[in-house]
Amino acid sequence: MENSLDSIKVMRTKLGLTQTELANLSGVSQSLIAKIESKRVDPTFSNTQKIFETLKRMEQKNNLKAKDIMNPKIIAVKAKDNMREIIAKMREHEISQIPVIDKDVKGVVSESSILEQVQQGRDIKDLKIQEVMSDTPPVISEETDINLVTNMLKYHSIILVSKYGKLTGVITKADILRKTYK
Repeated sequence: MENSLDSIKVMRTKLGLTQTELANLSGVSQSLIAKIESKRVDPTFSNTQKIFETLKRMEQKNNLKAKDIMNPKIIAVKAKDNMREIIAKMREHEISQIPVIDKDVKGVVSESSILEQVQQGRDIKDLKIQEVMSDTPPVISEETDINLVTNMLKYHSIILVSKYGKLTGVITKADILRKTYK
């Protein structure tokens, strides 16, 4: 957000801070914050800078990372597994997509991709994983910001998380909702 005086109240309320809390964290008075927000004063550059530095610091502190929202339990299947095993695993764990991993990530099987095959009249138990799986899901760092994660989930049903090249977790839309809307 642009650093205009009008954005102070918006940023403060978005962060859940009171005027007093922002004032204390910034080293200015609460009355100055109130006057700035009501447009009754034109603050000095140094006070404005203190306030915006505090808001930026608090915003960065509040930003979740992939490691904060990921599910560390990766439930996966191998390309050689049969469809019956995959569907049973999806039911057992109540998940709607499952990565296909052999030494590295090969793709993802989802309820949607299975239903497409059923809709085409195919007997899914006779299908090979390659016929049902979708492209490889994205793999991101544990340090990826939640804003990027949520944007990626608009295009991918599942995201894998890694640290130093080793898979450490999985993120779906349900994980975002579970973590951010407690």
